[in-house]
Amino acid sequence: MPFTGKATYDAGATLPELAEDVSDIVSIVSPYETPLLDHLGDPRAPALSTVHEWIEDALLPNTDLINQTTFTPSATTATSITVDNGAYFQVGDLVRPDESSEVMLVTAIATNTLTVVRAYGGTTAQALADNMKLTILGNAALEGAAAPAARFTTRARRSNYTQIFTATVEVSGSMQAARAAGVADEADYQKAERMRELLRDLENTVLNGVAPAATQQGSSSVRRSMNGIINSIDTNIFTPGAGGFPLGGGTGEDELTETLINAAMRRIWDNASGPVDTIVVGGAQKRRINEFLSAQRGYAPSDTTLRSLVSVYESDFGVCRIITSRWMPAGVALFLDSSRIDVLPLAGRSFQARPLATTGDAISLQILGEYTLEFRNEAAHGLIRGLAA
Repeated sequence: MPFTGKATYDAGATLPELAEDVSDIVSIVSPYETPLLDHLGDPRAPALSTVHEWIEDALLPNTDLINQTTFTPSATTATSITVDNGAYFQVGDLVRPDESSEVMLVTAIATNTLTVVRAYGGTTAQALADNMKLTILGNAALEGAAAPAARFTTRARRSNYTQIFTATVEVSGSMQAARAAGVADEADYQKAERMRELLRDLENTVLNGVAPAATQQGSSSVRRSMNGIINSIDTNIFTPGAGGFPLGGGTGEDELTETLINAAMRRIWDNASGPVDTIVVGGAQKRRINEFLSAQRGYAPSDTTLRSLVSVYESDFGVCRIITSRWMPAGVALFLDSSRIDVLPLAGRSFQARPLATTGDAISLQILGEYTLEFRNEAAHGLIRGLAA
């Protein structure tokens, strides 16, 4: 017999007869994680000015390039060699051209022209060429000779600019007093939401930020912004197949491969005393790195879990943690020495909520933080760009 009593469907969708059944949980789908900031951790000290500066130094160079296209009498016997920077050399230096077994002895220097003894110590002469690298093995001083002239490097001052990140929260008195599903305090909830957004934007800016071309400290009409990591790298920028850098593999010649990763890490290692310890990529390049293991993957008949994950890449030139950040450009892979990177708040200006003056029946807050990137020794880092995404 059919039911004829009062039922929930008789109340209708718009009639206020039934209490709402709303889960006391608010679900958020928007991405807001900050894996690079989490990996870098807190800085050692805050910035003390809107223009944040640090000092870098380097040892005296021990390599230079030949700057000469013709040699007299020949490339294997010429004793007068023009280089890019004669000041790098001293009389008595033992010099090796390229990767050959020859050693030359420098006997005189005139600006950028070296006079050398070829095939020193019975070594075999190497044919010289323009842009060939010369490596200074060391200086052989004469016994009893006077002290050589002092040489030194000049320390360089580098800088970046702080950037203000801000958002406003405003909740009416009625909204704050009313009971909301899934939210105990509307103002606190909105504050947490805006804070997540600003942290997300900070990581994105640390990676991709650019300072203005002029008036970089900012003005009443120019917004001050920081240079991010990608924009701060000048020395070690690699493109597959260009400048002697190898090509990739797979279905496209510009796909990320172990060959490219090792080539990049080797070149960075050549320029820096510390090894790369962090590789930062987006989702597409992370999948390429995971595929490095596909040929070695094996499973027993009882295995029920397929694992395709590379979290750490260990090579001769560094043990690297792989960081996957969704804010990375799809065709770029970053190679970083995390010990030389800090994300600093301006003193007293780390993310915080400040109450604004009450001008009506509302609670008003400003979420504010001011940060900058200290990116030391850019030659200790590098990137590959132009990768297939």
